[in-house]
Amino acid sequence: MVLGLRDVFTAHSVLQGVIRRTPVFAVPDSTVYLKAENLQHTGSFKIRGAFTLLCDPAFRSGVVTASSGNHGSALAYAAAQQNIPACVVMPQDAPAVKVAGCRRHGAEVIFCGHTSSQRQQRAHDVARERKWAYAESYDHPRIIAGQGTVGLELVQQMRELGQVVCPMGGGGLISGIALVIKGLAPHVKVVGVEPKGAARMTFSLASGTPQVLTTVDTIADGLRVDKPGAWTFPLIQQLVDDVITVDDDDIRTAMHRLFYDHKLVVEPSGAATFAAFLAGHLNITSHTALIVSGGNIDASRLDQLVAPSGSSGENGSVSGKKESSEVEVVINEGRAEF
Repeated sequence: MVLGLRDVFTAHSVLQGVIRRTPVFAVPDSTVYLKAENLQHTGSFKIRGAFTLLCDPAFRSGVVTASSGNHGSALAYAAAQQNIPACVVMPQDAPAVKVAGCRRHGAEVIFCGHTSSQRQQRAHDVARERKWAYAESYDHPRIIAGQGTVGLELVQQMRELGQVVCPMGGGGLISGIALVIKGLAPHVKVVGVEPKGAARMTFSLASGTPQVLTTVDTIADGLRVDKPGAWTFPLIQQLVDDVITVDDDDIRTAMHRLFYDHKLVVEPSGAATFAAFLAGHLNITSHTALIVSGGNIDASRLDQLVAPSGSSGENGSVSGKKESSEVEVVINEGRAEF
């Protein structure tokens, strides 16, 4: 199968009436904007790819997947919409809110290990035992096409778009977005962000071939993927302009600022792009969209990570250059429709 821009437009049509058209928030005193996929159904962008995938008749008898949580919850939601039985294999330390999300939509949850490879192997075993279909969480053309609809919305909502910054786990989201951006607006730069403790894409791109991490260590549970995908890696090689890393302290600061300054509940994975901005890792020379990919986090964990500290108070500077005690939020809903 050849994956192209037409596949993303097809996914966009399939998803009409299923997903939310998430808003874009302007960061005051800057040319930076936040694409709030944390406000999407099931709390993350994952519903886009999951629903698109399950439109394939091969999944009608039942579906099994491996997920740290967001994909599992999205798949459970999509499966429930189409009356398909679902099972999600999750890490043993999966956040309770993500486990509850899967179960709330009727999926069975099985716990296994801590790495993506461990849960993927268990999910494949379950799929064989039950004669159900295995659903990839990121490395499938339908998943990539569905996630690419985020890029279509951005092209509508930001007429002066010059750069898109996207968190990277397995690479499904950034692959889909890059496919759209380079197809419709090739002058726009696409940048990926991953945690230093799970920098599988950085190492893989440096070596020229997909690399498997022996350990992953980051608070960003949604980005604890130990290897790139067979579909996503070549797309990222070809279409993504740059990849940068952020540390967990940067992510904590970003979550704090998103919560207090922008009133957005964002999980660590979703805050990675804002972390890169606050830490000064991005070259902001034009209108830049930061993908805030998810907001599924336990209340106790959120309290722990965003608690005020001496290094990042509610009245701190958004960009590190200008103090501001007032928060202004501007929502750009976009005007054009496909």
